[in-house]
Amino acid sequence: MKLVEEISLPNGLVAEIWDQSREIAADTTKVTLLVRIKLTLKKEYFSNPGQLRITQRIFGPDIYYELKKERTFVSNTEVGHVFKGFLEEFKRDVLPYLSREKFPAGFARSKYLDIQKHPYKYGLPTGKES
Repeated sequence: MKLVEEISLPNGLVAEIWDQSREIAADTTKVTLLVRIKLTLKKEYFSNPGQLRITQRIFGPDIYYELKKERTFVSNTEVGHVFKGFLEEFKRDVLPYLSREKFPAGFARSKYLDIQKHPYKYGLPTGKES
């Protein structure tokens, strides 16, 4: 895994671009681009302190946005071209959304809502917050 680029976003977050590509045969590679953004949970992202506490109890003080783009069986001669295409597509289509001022709060709230909708995934009793 190799860090390719860090992009500072207008909302204060930093997008890390990772190359996770690996050879799968002598002449082919699985090309993988991973985008990772660390977001520290803040009370202003939630409508009440209880939501922040529950989210921090499950995820800790930080949560991560991750996006992965993959293509298998890429000829070794095409690896750079495919990775560059993934990166250009990400910058064109996804980066503007991640750069929005409201993205951090919306992403944090989506994690809280996932806890509420699927408590069993997080080891909580079904139908209860804690």
